[in-house]
Amino acid sequence: MIRTHRRTLLMAAAALAAPRIGNAQDGWPNRPVRVIVPFTPGGSTDILARALSAELQETLGQPFVIENRGGAGGTVGSEVVARSAPDGYTLMMGHIGTLAVNPSLYPNLTFDTVTSFQPIVLVAIVPNVLVVNPRKVPANNVQEFIALAKRQPRGLTYGSGGNGSAAHIATVAFSVAAGIELEHVPYRGTGPMMTDLVGGTIDLTLTGGPPALPPVRAGQLKALGVSSLRRLSSAPDIPTIDEQGLKGFDATQWYGLVAPAGTPRPIVDRLNAESRRILTGPKLRPRLEAEGADPSPGTPEEFRELIVSERARWGELIRRANVRAD
Repeated sequence: MIRTHRRTLLMAAAALAAPRIGNAQDGWPNRPVRVIVPFTPGGSTDILARALSAELQETLGQPFVIENRGGAGGTVGSEVVARSAPDGYTLMMGHIGTLAVNPSLYPNLTFDTVTSFQPIVLVAIVPNVLVVNPRKVPANNVQEFIALAKRQPRGLTYGSGGNGSAAHIATVAFSVAAGIELEHVPYRGTGPMMTDLVGGTIDLTLTGGPPALPPVRAGQLKALGVSSLRRLSSAPDIPTIDEQGLKGFDATQWYGLVAPAGTPRPIVDRLNAESRRILTGPKLRPRLEAEGADPSPGTPEEFRELIVSERARWGELIRRANVRAD
């Protein structure tokens, strides 16, 4: 009798709890959402996260607060998200480095970039731009640059947002394709790296359009080539690396929103739908395209497939080039 009564009470409690869980999802968000950027401010990851978060905040009626958690090529911030509650209140702007490159570069990660995260939406594809400090690098195109680099192996320094960052891996791919050796100088983020490049502390970088194009347009840096197979619509005067002799060279960055694994599907679907509407709309899309980013939203499943395939692609390059996170 007592056992029956207890079972009845437990069933009643479960029945009461179910609507509360459903209502919590239906009412999401009812408090601020934090968006982790696993790098310091100023890079493409930060720029895209802030642009999309501002629009989501306006649409969903709650603050989307950017939290920069740089360190170890983005692994510090990624681990924070992987360990966070899957309730829709912690998101991350991931990218090719944090989601596809780092598993091969950092073999002792405490999380898995496929199983520890729930993909939400691919935000943008961003071609890299090879930019040099013209006071230090007397080259006007890719072939002149390659010839200069071959005359002084490891004599030219390139900056990146850190070991495993998109700029790091893209430059490794470029160096392998061109048959040159460059000296890597990793930073804690793209912002401080670009500051040093403009100042002449380092010689060049191969990084995304959003941080690279403004100093080029200001005359502070010179753009030698674009890493995609097509020229940028926002900078059609910059030829591709492919058309300058390195046939087939294609090393673009991509960025996307993820959440901790287990985040309720209704929240994922709502974020996906709102992000797709925003990214293809007349307000944000032209702005991103002007900065060299191509908004490319799709389904969560399509984004997951991209992460898996890119992990395999860049993992092979890292092993072949013996790239190390040091």
